[in-house]
Amino acid sequence: MAKAFRNRASKQHYSSEHQLPLPGFETPFARKLNPANRWVLLAHKIPWDGLVNVYQTQMHNTRTGADGINPRVAIGSLIIKHMCDLSDRETVLQIQENMYMQYFIGFSSFSDEEPFDPSLFVEFRKRLGADQINRINEIILGLSDGRQQQNKDTGDDNSTQQDVQVSAASTDTQRPNEGRLIVDATACPQDIRYPTDLDLLNDAREKSEELIDLLFCATRHIAKPRTYRRVAHKIYLKTAQKKSKSKKELRTAIKRQLNYLRRNIKNIHKLLEEYKSIPLDRHQYKYLLVIQTFYDQQLEMFIEKKHKVDHRIVSIHQPHVRPIVRGKTNAKVEFGAKIEVSIMNGFSFLEELSWEAYNEGTRLMATIDRFKKRFGMYPAEVLVDKIYCTRENRRQLKELGIRLRAKPLGRPKAVEAHVSPGERNPIEGKFGQAKSAYGLNRIKARLQQTSQSWIASIIMVLNLVKLAGQALIALCLWLLTFSARLSTLLNVKPAIP
Repeated sequence: MAKAFRNRASKQHYSSEHQLPLPGFETPFARKLNPANRWVLLAHKIPWDGLVNVYQTQMHNTRTGADGINPRVAIGSLIIKHMCDLSDRETVLQIQENMYMQYFIGFSSFSDEEPFDPSLFVEFRKRLGADQINRINEIILGLSDGRQQQNKDTGDDNSTQQDVQVSAASTDTQRPNEGRLIVDATACPQDIRYPTDLDLLNDAREKSEELIDLLFCATRHIAKPRTYRRVAHKIYLKTAQKKSKSKKELRTAIKRQLNYLRRNIKNIHKLLEEYKSIPLDRHQYKYLLVIQTFYDQQLEMFIEKKHKVDHRIVSIHQPHVRPIVRGKTNAKVEFGAKIEVSIMNGFSFLEELSWEAYNEGTRLMATIDRFKKRFGMYPAEVLVDKIYCTRENRRQLKELGIRLRAKPLGRPKAVEAHVSPGERNPIEGKFGQAKSAYGLNRIKARLQQTSQSWIASIIMVLNLVKLAGQALIALCLWLLTFSARLSTLLNVKPAIP
C-alpha cells in the first residue's frame, strides 16, 4: 500500500473570523498556466480545425446573416459539460470562473464574464446531432479526413501513427485481419417519471384540458365544453394515493380516466371545426397527436386486457421514449434509448442508437462493416455476448476469417479453451464509467435530437478522458528524458522521482 502524504494539508494559519477583502486576496493570475493540467493537455490533443469544420457545415450561413458563436467555444463547452457531468447553467458558471477551461475553449486571456447564455446549449445539441458527434469522435482519434486536412493546412508532417495507419488502409484494401473488437449493448434511461397507465392517463387528460381552454379563448360564441376536471382529478387521487391497489380498483380508475379523455378529445375536434385553419402552434399540435395516439393504445390494452402494444408511449412530453426490457436485477425495464458500443484498443465507438428495442444479433455484421471502413481491415477476433452468437453470424464471421470468442455451439469440449468471463470486462467497465461518472444513466435532455446528441457526447468524452491520460503519461516521459539529457550535459546524476 502506498504511503499517505499527510504533509499535503494546508498549513495556513487562521487569521480572523471575517473574510479578507477583495483587494487583499492574492490571486495566482501572474503565474503561467500549468502545462500538465488536463485541460491544457486536451486542448493540444484535439484537432480543432476538423471539429470546427463539422460544426460550420451545420450553420448554413457562410454567406449571409450575422456570424454565430465561436465554434470552438460551442464544442469545447459541450465537452466540459459532459466531462464534468454538469448542468447547462453550472457549466457556464464553471467556465466563467476557471481560467484553464477558458484556455481550453480558445480564449486568449481570462475573462470574468459569461461566455454565452446557458439556453444556447439546446441550440448546440440541435446543431451537433449524434451523426456529427460520431464524426467528431473519429476526427479526434485520427480516423477521419479532418486531421489529415488540418496537417495539410498547417504544413505539419508529424502526423500520428494512427493517421499513417488510416492512410495506408485507404490504399491497401487487402490488409490481414488485425485487432480485437468487443461489442455490447445497453440502455440509456431517460430522466422521466416512472410511467404507469393511471398516471399517464391523468397527464394526457390535463394536457387535453389545456388545449380546450386555449381553443375556447379564441372563440366565445359557443358554449365552453364541460371537462369535469375537478371531479376527474379527485377520482384520480383517490386511487393513485393508495399504497396498495387491487386490480379491480386500478382497472376501474383507468376506465374512468379513459372516459374523461375520450370526452375531451371529442370536444377538441368540435372546437377545431369552428376555425378555418388549425389555431395551434407546432408544439400544441404535437401534443394533440400524441394524446390521440396514446388514447388509442390505452383503449386497446384496456379492452384486450393486455399490457403490451407496439410503439408504446410512456411519456406525454417525450413521446419518443420507449420501454427497453433489460432483465436486470435492479431494473427489469428501463425507459430510454438502446445503444450498441464497440471498443477497439480502449477507444469507444457508438455503433447503434435506437429508441425501439431490437435484437443485438441482427446488428453485428453492420458493426463489422463499420470497423472495416474505419481501419481498412477486419478484426482478427470478436468478443460478444451470447445473443450475438447466432448461426448466421458464426457462418459470416468464419467466411471473413474472423475468430469469434464466445461459447461454442453444442456440448463444450474439455480440451477446448473457453472464453474467460473477464475478457469482456473492458466494455462493461466503459458502461459503468459512462453511467456512474458522466450521466449516461440519466439523460436529462427532453427532445429526441438533443437526447441523441447527449448520448453521443458521453461516448466521445470517454475517449477524451483516455487521450488526456495518454497525454499526461507522454508528458511525464518527455520530462524524464529531458532531465536525463540535461543531467548528462551537466555531468550530474539524474534524480529519480
